[in-house]
Amino acid sequence: MGIPTVLDRVIQQAILQVVQPVFDPGFSESSFGFRPGRSAHGAVKQVRKVLGKGVWVVDIDLSKFFDRVNHDVLMTRVARKVKDKRVLCLIRRYLRAGVEVDGSIQPTTEGVPQGGPLSPLLANIVLDDFDKELERRGHRFVRYADDFLLFVRSRRAGLRVGRSVVWFLKQRLKPEINRQKSRLVRAGQCQYLGFFFYR
Repeated sequence: MGIPTVLDRVIQQAILQVVQPVFDPGFSESSFGFRPGRSAHGAVKQVRKVLGKGVWVVDIDLSKFFDRVNHDVLMTRVARKVKDKRVLCLIRRYLRAGVEVDGSIQPTTEGVPQGGPLSPLLANIVLDDFDKELERRGHRFVRYADDFLLFVRSRRAGLRVGRSVVWFLKQRLKPEINRQKSRLVRAGQCQYLGFFFYR
């Protein structure tokens, strides 16, 4: 957790209120995490709706996603729509501000500090490229923050899609994949955001 000071929290909230309306309308309809008017319950309802059609579920776990966001990858995506260099500089400074652990400051060279108002939006900005790629390929999916499920019609398709998606993530966004927690399951064995789904 990176808990900002009161002043930093106020400034981050001000940035969020200006920047979020710029990015949010362009986010995917299948993205539910940390967005106005959307919630985990909406994601769960979407999973229920899709499971009636899909037979297999690809569940890929991103290991410590928030802690490992690549700053250059993130800032490149922020700069696509934010042109004010002062705002870009301020966001980068928040990313690299460091955290205090046992009285000493540790530098932050990657990741978005959880606990600040700006962090959820920055995570969605990073993962929006992933959403757009899945849409371009015609995949059905649901994403809440860094938790996502893809729905396919067969085990063979699931294996192929899983490999392809992992390759895309590593090449473009550079997260670490937790292969032990990633899995391919039938719809009746699906678990998401603490809910079990049965057909």
